[in-house]
Amino acid sequence: MIHPDTELRYINSRIGYGVFATRLIPKGTIVWALDDLDQKLDPDYVERLDPLRKREVQKYAFKNQFGQYILCWDKARFVNHSFHPTCVDTMYDLELAARDIYPGEQLTDDYGTLNLDEPFDCLPEEGTDRTRVLPDDLLHYHQRWDRIAEEAFRSFHQVKQPLGFLIRPKHREKIRAIVEQQAPIDSLVHLYCRAERKKEESKE
Repeated sequence: MIHPDTELRYINSRIGYGVFATRLIPKGTIVWALDDLDQKLDPDYVERLDPLRKREVQKYAFKNQFGQYILCWDKARFVNHSFHPTCVDTMYDLELAARDIYPGEQLTDDYGTLNLDEPFDCLPEEGTDRTRVLPDDLLHYHQRWDRIAEEAFRSFHQVKQPLGFLIRPKHREKIRAIVEQQAPIDSLVHLYCRAERKKEESKE
């Protein structure tokens, strides 16, 4: 589920729609959390879909570390890519505001965290030499994203968390320990989807 202080806006014919903040969303705020309404689709199921639905799933879903396609039920599926994203992923089924996101600013992710099936060509952005998102970006950039997430967690208890009720019980104690700097953050490298993962792991 995406943060409630957001709205869907049409940008242009090339980009389509995007998700924008309607109020200040401070750094460290949960901007998205995995919801029971989100669909988890096994890759074998997606592969058997008709071409029309398969294309839509692959466009709007992301893959978790177990290879399942996660199709968000709300406007979260319209969050666009940026190499300078305003949001950062974590290993705890949630994303945080990587910095203060001001009213009218777009919520963006680095699609390198999403286990894409195919490379993704991007619009040019200043301040980076990256021009494509690659399926193995998690292996190359996880340390950078880990630092951003760790820094965002330091503000976690200082801001309102309207999506806090969606934190999964199995993650609550670890998040508390991270926020209180009693435990290190789990690296995003573990989100990388490896084909050899056992199917039973996806049932955790």
